[in-house]
Amino acid sequence: MRLGKLRRYRPLSLLLGVVLFLIVMMQVAYLSRQQALEELQQQAVANMGRYVLSVQQKLDRYKDLPQVMASHSRLRDALAEPEDAGRIDRANRYLQQITDVVGATDSYLMGPDGVTLASSNWDKEKSFVGLNFSFRPYFQDALAGRAGRYFALGTTSRKRGYYFSWPVQQQDEVTGVVVVKIDLHEIEQDWNDPLQDIAVTDEDGIIVIATRPEWKFHALRQLSQVDLQRIVGSLRYLDHPLAALEVVRRERLEGDAELITLLEGERISGKALDGLTTSEYLLVQRPVPGTGLNVSIMARLASVNEAVLQAMVLAAFVYIALVLLVLFLQARWRIGRERRAFQRRELNALAERERQVSAIITNTHAGLITLDSQGRVESVNPTAEKLFGITAESIRDYAFTELIRPEEHEACERVIGAASCRDMPELTLESSGVRADGSHFPIELTIGCMALAGDRHFIVTVHDMTERKQYEDELQRAREALETRVEERTSDLRRTNDRLLEEMQQHRSTQNELIQTAKLAVLGQLAAGINHELNQPLTAIRNYADNAAAFLKLNKPERVEVNLQEIAGLTERMAKIIHPLKEFSRQSSDQPGPTSLKAVRDGAMSMMYGRLDKSGVELNWPELNDIYVLGDTLRLEQVLVNLLSNALQAMAQSPVKRIDVTLEQAEGLVRLKLHDTGPGIAADDMQRVFEPFFTTKQRGEGLGLGLSISHRIMENLGGRLSVANHPQGGALFTLELPAVAEREYKEMP
Repeated sequence: MRLGKLRRYRPLSLLLGVVLFLIVMMQVAYLSRQQALEELQQQAVANMGRYVLSVQQKLDRYKDLPQVMASHSRLRDALAEPEDAGRIDRANRYLQQITDVVGATDSYLMGPDGVTLASSNWDKEKSFVGLNFSFRPYFQDALAGRAGRYFALGTTSRKRGYYFSWPVQQQDEVTGVVVVKIDLHEIEQDWNDPLQDIAVTDEDGIIVIATRPEWKFHALRQLSQVDLQRIVGSLRYLDHPLAALEVVRRERLEGDAELITLLEGERISGKALDGLTTSEYLLVQRPVPGTGLNVSIMARLASVNEAVLQAMVLAAFVYIALVLLVLFLQARWRIGRERRAFQRRELNALAERERQVSAIITNTHAGLITLDSQGRVESVNPTAEKLFGITAESIRDYAFTELIRPEEHEACERVIGAASCRDMPELTLESSGVRADGSHFPIELTIGCMALAGDRHFIVTVHDMTERKQYEDELQRAREALETRVEERTSDLRRTNDRLLEEMQQHRSTQNELIQTAKLAVLGQLAAGINHELNQPLTAIRNYADNAAAFLKLNKPERVEVNLQEIAGLTERMAKIIHPLKEFSRQSSDQPGPTSLKAVRDGAMSMMYGRLDKSGVELNWPELNDIYVLGDTLRLEQVLVNLLSNALQAMAQSPVKRIDVTLEQAEGLVRLKLHDTGPGIAADDMQRVFEPFFTTKQRGEGLGLGLSISHRIMENLGGRLSVANHPQGGALFTLELPAVAEREYKEMP
């Protein structure tokens, strides 16, 4: 009855706990927020002095510079005679030198009418010379005989600058004004705090320096129409709109601080606020003495929100811990009552389990024998009785070792004689059981220790191994037969492998002979072009020799020497023409190494340019300087010559004859692609292009070995040769080779 009553009040208790939890969380959130805001305000005020000092130090470096410059003779001479070009030039150079030395942006000299007479940027495109800045307040202050300070955008440079001015006086009369302009961009770069934004405003509240670029030339407060017209009319910030930051909420705090909420982002369309977000800042301001500028720190409330969150999490943890403690005490009382009922159920279950264990022991297929602490038999299950041909009564109090062969008695006695179950080693062994009739049979037994009623007992598990031993004997006979067959098969395989190695060696020799034969075939095709190339220098040599003989008769040895030099040059040219053929025809090395693609191209072109010119083919190569691959120069030359020769034959009937070679480098590979303007390759022939003796040429034009040999060369070099039809027509052959790193080919001998 009492339990049912408690259950009826459980929903009400749960609701009361939730309401109390919400009240606690709200109070903790309010107090922690107030404390975090005070700490953030103190931190911002502490940092404010550093930022104000950095602005003031920057300005103080230059504030006295115009006064010093105003007393210089070059500037006074320029004001005395502004029409004298020499004096103006000296003033320009003086201002330029001073500006470069002190690191200012610009400095210039103005006459009493506001016209700039000399400037540090006199030699620049946007020079101040000749411009009138009489409308600037800094000029008006200096003309009135006092120092001027002013921040504005330059009307010529359109860059931000702080202006210092000082009057040039002669006999108590202001004859001109010296102005120095500095850039405060360095301050903006040095201010970098991820938790707070810094802004510098003028006396009207316009932001002129900010760590957030989008805030520049915006007002912290809404400007009146009169102030806005005044600022725009002064051209202080040129054509910038001077809009105010979108502050949607302000909250005044103690110590001249404010909490403000800004709308940030971009509107998506019309007056919709879909693209805007709100951000909260703590605003603290302080003026920079004597400058007309104010430094504002806008600290983000991320640390405040984090402190509130931590406080709420801690409060929630404490509240939940208290609730759990109450629930624990309540549950403990309920568990104590249920434990007594559980103990009654466990006693009943224990009796049932004992009955089940007894049934398992009786019906198991393994023999189980229990021993006392001396190793005497206490009980035997039916399976053990059947195995040994005994009864439990007939063997009780007998030593267990009487049931096994004598060789294992010592091992069993050593285990049973251990000081405790903890010191007893686990024993599993194979032995022979002794039946009541004296016969033996193979068994596997395991002796385990168990503690009952404070005394040691042992349990012996016995498995009949008769079937297993028969299986092992059969398995051993099968293993021996298998080993005999394996030895015979190994001998056959060894002989077969020797024959394969011999055939592979013969195949490699045949392949090298085919490659060399293909080279010689290409050389035969190139003979006509080489003949044409040699005929020209031979004819020229004959002419130069005849001329030398004629000049010798005319006693003109100097002309004879010129003709002989020409003959020597022509013979050197003929040697260069013949040398690539000799290199191409000789056998190459089998080991790939760092190879220059430029050298490969030059070698192939030395053999092909005659045929290319004769066929009227345009060949376009990419830039191959410093491109190295893992390969062999001679074999790669042969591949290129084969591909170019096939392209020439394929374009024999094409109206446009052009071969475009492109280069690609990616993932440690170099790909060289050759695209011709021929008819391409038929779809049915695409899979057979690299087969030996496959050709689409007329009888007598080729054996069909060139592409097959080229394909095999690329595979031997660790590369790949593939073919496809180009989308714009014609065949596209791709040579792919491993790239060689720059340090590897630079270390080549």
